[in-house]
Amino acid sequence: MIRDLTALPTHLRKRLAQALDSGRFIAPYSPVSLQSVLGRADEKILGALRELADMGIAGRAAANWLRALDAAAEPAGRPDLVWSGPEVEGVPARDTRRVYEELFISARRSLWAVSYAYFDGPRVFDLLAKRMEVIPELRVTLLLNIDRGRHDTSSPGDVVRRFADRFWKRDWPGRVRPAVFYDPRSVDPDAPGILHAKAVVADDKRVFVTSANFTAAALDHNIELGLLVRDRPLALSVVKHLQGLIDHKLLRPLPME
Repeated sequence: MIRDLTALPTHLRKRLAQALDSGRFIAPYSPVSLQSVLGRADEKILGALRELADMGIAGRAAANWLRALDAAAEPAGRPDLVWSGPEVEGVPARDTRRVYEELFISARRSLWAVSYAYFDGPRVFDLLAKRMEVIPELRVTLLLNIDRGRHDTSSPGDVVRRFADRFWKRDWPGRVRPAVFYDPRSVDPDAPGILHAKAVVADDKRVFVTSANFTAAALDHNIELGLLVRDRPLALSVVKHLQGLIDHKLLRPLPME
């Protein structure tokens, strides 16, 4: 049964370790107390914790044992499954909105965020904008798609200027601005192409690749799937590719005014 603890997502093991360490969660463990810690009463997890307790591993010792699992798993970069939509009982996974928010509020040095679509910019970017004000040295780069619209016959320059005006005046909620780039093919009717990737890279060490856009539907209702990986070489390779697109002018900066 102890193996069931290794199947828990990293964030749930950390939550469990904190509760054990603080004394909020003590043996004999009950379904109600586990529910208060993890949000669900999983009999397999209860059985594994009771098995540890029978071996004399409880309280802070159990917390340290759980942390040792994560320390051992960290170099392997084991991914976490991240889902949006209905939950499936017995299948541990992380929540898309919470992963986005966690990455936004924990980044300290750099954050790259790529999305095909977003709605309600002030809400979507609120945590990130506040983080930039708290951590002035945080460098944020957003890669966003600009949708021309099916019947829009405006020049590419006009489409970009309208988007920039709306983004800076209505969608970005902070005083400190990120660097924003777009794919010029999305506004060029003669060379169609779009920025369709959805990903976040935080501090060059955590990579979240997902099917979910920055929209309420994608974060809360649609069935969306992603992977969160703690792998510095992988994170750096993603950043290098994105930076290369910028350096070769395949992605262009959004006007600041």
